[in-house]
Amino acid sequence: MSAALWQAIKAELVPFEGRLGMAWRVAAICSLTAMVFMIYQIPLVAIGCYLVLFLIRPNTAESMLMAIGICVLVSLVVVMLFMLTRLAVESPLWIMTIIAVGSFVFLYLGAASKLGPAGSILALVVAFIMTLVGYVPFGEVATRAILYAWLMALTPMGVLLAFLAVVGPSPRRLTRQRLAERLQLIAASLRQTADPSDLETALREGNDFLTKTIIFVKLFSLSPRAELQRIQALQHNSYQLLLACKALTRSSQRDADSAEWLAQRCEAWAAAVLCGEAAEDATVPTLQLPNSAWQRIAYLVEHVVESLLPKEKSPTSGFFLPDARSNPTYQYYALKTTAAAIICYLVYTALQWQDIHTAMITCYVVALGTTGETVHKLTLRIVGCLIGAALGVGSLLLLMPYMTSIGELMLLVFAGTLCAAWVSVGSERISYAGVQIGLAFLLTVLQGFGPDVELSVAMDRILGVLLGNAVMYVMFTRVWPWSTTKAVTQRLQQLLGWWREKAAAQPTWQASQWQDVGEYIVGEVATVREQLVMRHFEPTALRPATQQQQVLLTMPDALETLYLQAAFPQQDITEQQAAELVQALEQLDQQLLDSATDDVGSLAMAKGQE
Repeated sequence: MSAALWQAIKAELVPFEGRLGMAWRVAAICSLTAMVFMIYQIPLVAIGCYLVLFLIRPNTAESMLMAIGICVLVSLVVVMLFMLTRLAVESPLWIMTIIAVGSFVFLYLGAASKLGPAGSILALVVAFIMTLVGYVPFGEVATRAILYAWLMALTPMGVLLAFLAVVGPSPRRLTRQRLAERLQLIAASLRQTADPSDLETALREGNDFLTKTIIFVKLFSLSPRAELQRIQALQHNSYQLLLACKALTRSSQRDADSAEWLAQRCEAWAAAVLCGEAAEDATVPTLQLPNSAWQRIAYLVEHVVESLLPKEKSPTSGFFLPDARSNPTYQYYALKTTAAAIICYLVYTALQWQDIHTAMITCYVVALGTTGETVHKLTLRIVGCLIGAALGVGSLLLLMPYMTSIGELMLLVFAGTLCAAWVSVGSERISYAGVQIGLAFLLTVLQGFGPDVELSVAMDRILGVLLGNAVMYVMFTRVWPWSTTKAVTQRLQQLLGWWREKAAAQPTWQASQWQDVGEYIVGEVATVREQLVMRHFEPTALRPATQQQQVLLTMPDALETLYLQAAFPQQDITEQQAAELVQALEQLDQQLLDSATDDVGSLAMAKGQE
């Protein structure tokens, strides 16, 4: 292992505020889930605990909302499957048909709509229930199998909801804390003492965290109406302040006295927000505001809790994404994942090797949009699988022979999932490795309804995971490969097209209107940067040519600069400046198109030479 890689791994594993708290809560929920499964003898305890690792988020509100959603959706799916079971019992053709159709539909919805990861879980539930139906001789047993599968999904969600409701951090407190941290960051930026990376991180995160906590607080009436109105206004206005602070980093014009007063007001609001109160009124002095960024900051600080509704909303797509019907990538994704799952099912059924059924489960939890993302996830999954298997086998050999009760097994589950959760609550670069460590560990040590030292079952389950990884790698790199380059190019073209259309149709747009759509533009640019990192995990044949790679790597900075110039100009935007903005966007779009055309030509030439 190279020194640079080792240093990167160490940096990912260092403690940060809230990491230990999040990790022990995940471990406690998993151990309690294992206890409930074993006391009531519900099968598939390892998968139930895995759902906790897969779904739980640092945001308590998001975790609880997802758990509620999973309970509702799985219940609806189970009702549907009850009606289909009459057709499927003793009919392999119907079983395969239901698996294929149900899997495709839910995977497509998960990729092309706001259903997200829940789509993969629903597809997994449908496929797994149908595989169980194939092993039962008559309808009554099939019904019992469906009910057990329903309990397998609902039990961990119920434990998660109950535990977080009692022990988890309050969504109301999380909302206050996140807003206060944002205001303190703004104050530090005004004083030029903030770390630029902190500002970039806050802009990249956007309002997603706060939106979910506010929805939860509002849904369950956890805050007084007056405080809720302040929080909703602060959510929008504080992000506008972050954008203005970002613009200040590109300008040398500043007035130290004005900056200090504005910073103090932000700190006063931060302290008030933590207490759920409003800051005391203050007399506004005469401020020296050299440009529009400073003017916007002064205005927002003065009206920070007033509901300043955006004049222009960001593109909203409803439940489905804007290109859900026109983009075939979502159908390809659903087809490839479904095909991989069916291949794994046929393999372990033909071999009569039921213990490697984890191969099919792997297909649903490892799939992502692009080849680079999937290979990255596969890499983390294989590494995590080997680490988790080593921990599990070590526990079977050294600890399990001395265990005689469920309580002792709960302690083992707590210790193992604590290690896994420490990794999984880290950054996205390694978080899935932690989820996989937990799954492999749980599959190894949780084999029945009590301590068990059978090694063959554990090894078969790990082999199933590796088989699923292999099938998914082949499917996503050889069948309709959707490279990171294509995904990034498409996202940039959509952004440039929307931006150019707005600028051309409404040339009189002023800075405040461009500021209103800042979260959308900055969020898209941040997503492009994250996706470009994944190109390193793709096969060489899918990587971009040198020229196209240079264009893609420089495009995010160019778009960010162009946006800040439009949102925070030195003076009001004239029609000539609006026309120049449209021209600049057209040039970037043409540059992107030319680089993609050159890349296709070079690939065709290379194939011709072969």
